[in-house]
Amino acid sequence: MVNSPVVNMYPLSSYTFGTKEPKMEKDTSVADRLARMKVNYMKEGMRTSVEGILLIGECVAIWWRPNFETVMYPYCPPHITKPKECKKLFIVHLSERDYFAVPKNLKLLAVPLFELYDNVHRYGPVISTIPQQLSRFQFNMMTT
Repeated sequence: MVNSPVVNMYPLSSYTFGTKEPKMEKDTSVADRLARMKVNYMKEGMRTSVEGILLIGECVAIWWRPNFETVMYPYCPPHITKPKECKKLFIVHLSERDYFAVPKNLKLLAVPLFELYDNVHRYGPVISTIPQQLSRFQFNMMTT
């Protein structure tokens, strides 16, 4: 039997939450964002972004945007030679106590995995597959 990677988790009460200055959106619509991505692609090439799933650990998933559209795939289609974006999701190991500062105009939500599972209509294709991506990990609930 293969050993699964271990992730230690702590109660939500171990963490402190605060606010910081608002983070303003650069674009007013999805179409504006995709147009800006196209301009940036012409100047800088493929966009690479990294998002944490609440020390950076293993890469959990890689998603590809082949064109200047909203659709992302969990693979780069073989006929695409110049993808427009690569998004990588990593496990982020939290210490026993941490402080989260969230911009005033945004919300930080603790969403249970069972709520994400197969809920593509509410969370989109990337976030709704996080439970499947995490299924290879062993989670230990630590007490403080």
